[in-house]
Amino acid sequence: MAIKVAVNRALTAITALPTAAALTDGNLTLLTTATASSSATLDFTSNINSTYDSYVFKFIDMHPATNDVTFGFQADTGTNTSYNQTLTTTFFQARHAEAGTSSSLAYTTNRDHAQGSGFQTLIYDVGNGNDENCSGELHLFQPSSATFVKHFMSRASNYGQANEAADCFAAGYFNTTTALTRVRFKMSSGNTDAGTIKMYGVGPKQS
Repeated sequence: MAIKVAVNRALTAITALPTAAALTDGNLTLLTTATASSSATLDFTSNINSTYDSYVFKFIDMHPATNDVTFGFQADTGTNTSYNQTLTTTFFQARHAEAGTSSSLAYTTNRDHAQGSGFQTLIYDVGNGNDENCSGELHLFQPSSATFVKHFMSRASNYGQANEAADCFAAGYFNTTTALTRVRFKMSSGNTDAGTIKMYGVGPKQS
């Protein structure tokens, strides 16, 4: 994604605004919205193709039915629905308690994968209290590539069951050169009572 900047840093030297076509690299195009309502999974099974170089999923106010669960994702190829692609990933998080009595910044070894095929944690300790939820976004790069592995990165915020703020970072790659065509989100246990996930294509595909 290219960032358009003025060549001359003096704003008074800008004589014309850039055209809309010149600014398309960073545009977000809303493709699909999934709304949870006691949902076992939230699946995106279309519109993930070579039209865009990258995709962004924004998950908003995800509220679980079960207390103290993990919110995660996986992907698959073609029309497959196993959602067990091989992953190598990293995970770290910052935490701070409401009472100010504890805080931490740490790598979390039991949330990553080393050629694993399970769901990747985006955030954990999600509570099911009336006001508890998690939100964040996931970026998936070049899912249709037939040459390279497929990278992703995410950042998520949580008001969790331990009454603390959590800021979680996950990143890694799907170790496959086969095109990814579908993505699934779910809680580690129980349904997702409420929440919205929006999938965007980022800019036009660059030739």
